[in-house]
Amino acid sequence: MTRLSFTMYMIVLIAGLSVSQTLSAETEPKNSLQEQCSIAIVSQTIGSGTKVCDTDVVARMARSGQTFAENQMGIVSMLAIGPDFNTKQALAWFQKAAQRGYAAAQVNLAVLYLNGWGTPVNNGAAQYWLHAAADQHFARAYYNLGLVYFEGKGVRQDDAEAFRWFKKGAEAGDPTAEADLGYLFDTGRGCARDAAQAAEWYRKAAQAGDPTGQNNLGDLYLKGEGVPQNDALAFTWFQKAAQQGQTGARIKLASLYADGRGTKKSLETAYNWALAASQAGDPRAKELLHAVEKTLTPEQIAEGQRRAELLNSKGGELSANNFVQ
Repeated sequence: MTRLSFTMYMIVLIAGLSVSQTLSAETEPKNSLQEQCSIAIVSQTIGSGTKVCDTDVVARMARSGQTFAENQMGIVSMLAIGPDFNTKQALAWFQKAAQRGYAAAQVNLAVLYLNGWGTPVNNGAAQYWLHAAADQHFARAYYNLGLVYFEGKGVRQDDAEAFRWFKKGAEAGDPTAEADLGYLFDTGRGCARDAAQAAEWYRKAAQAGDPTGQNNLGDLYLKGEGVPQNDALAFTWFQKAAQQGQTGARIKLASLYADGRGTKKSLETAYNWALAASQAGDPRAKELLHAVEKTLTPEQIAEGQRRAELLNSKGGELSANNFVQ
């Protein structure tokens, strides 16, 4: 099975980012850091030290021109958590904060333009706002510019330019950029193929909790490419990624359980993970799923279906974690 490459969500939380790292000193009053508060539904994404306010309070802050609050309102509008929130309203809030120089909102606004959410697709506008955020050395902007060039969204497809932007994002500590830079080294796109470099960047992403990095690092350990071959470490990284819903990792984890590699053999557990991947829409699980299913009793199959449904009920929908704070 080939390794997975790019995370297709382009509005992604930068975990652990503090308010002070994203506020523009030129557009926020000096005492605003002490006045910031997050809406409860997104408060978990910016750390426990941030005060939680209800939506009405944050809305008043946003209407008074506080860019952090404007971006918050854009996020809850994208999540459509109430009848008054929608993608067009998200666009308006992100525009307000972006125009005031708030880099996170500039990235979020760019993604709306790239995907046509609340507005017609406008690659030129997306690039304008991504470059505006990149000029502020905002790591997520670097990553998204890399993805723009990798996919050729409104620009000539250019692996070398994608590599340059992913490298900037990775060196700035963005886990998704780290994983995708690893992929470029892994496949030799935009650079010379280098399995050791691929492993290094996958490891950085994996240790930061990125599921693609975890899956791909596990694959390197499974095959002994760029790292010593180690089934137990492959199992560990596949398991971490699988628990986050990464379907490729779920299939590989199922295969390890089926063969007893890196863990005790368990066809029932193999079935659980393969079925969870299949139910999530990954057709690559089909062959393994059918092979394992033949060995199980109707009761074991029923229990496997219950567990697979439970695994898939834990995520997959658009959430606050998909947005830059």
